[in-house]
Amino acid sequence: MSDRAGELLELSEAVRAFGRERDWHLYHSPKNLASALIVEAAELLEPFQWLTQEESRTLSPAKREAVRQEMADVFIYLISLANCLEVDLAQAARDKLAINAAKYPVAKARGNAAKYNELD
Repeated sequence: MSDRAGELLELSEAVRAFGRERDWHLYHSPKNLASALIVEAAELLEPFQWLTQEESRTLSPAKREAVRQEMADVFIYLISLANCLEVDLAQAARDKLAINAAKYPVAKARGNAAKYNELD
């Protein structure tokens, strides 16, 4: 197991323990966790609201920290959902990258923001 995979496994267990210590697992159904994940993702967008593309790349330290914390919330809920459904997130990501590589071959997709079914 790579160091990163070990880190993800340790984090997954820490998230599980955190919820269990508070009996939150009683409320952590897949539906509730998916809902919470969307709420946190919306909160992640808030610091970027009304910014230009360039401004979004050059956040103030305070906004950058707000984004960092919202990213952590999204990640924690995603890990919680994976724990609930017994999904190996690292493997799921590797699998999805392989699927996307087939959908978006470099020769067609490089420099092109079109969806896979719209590529020439």
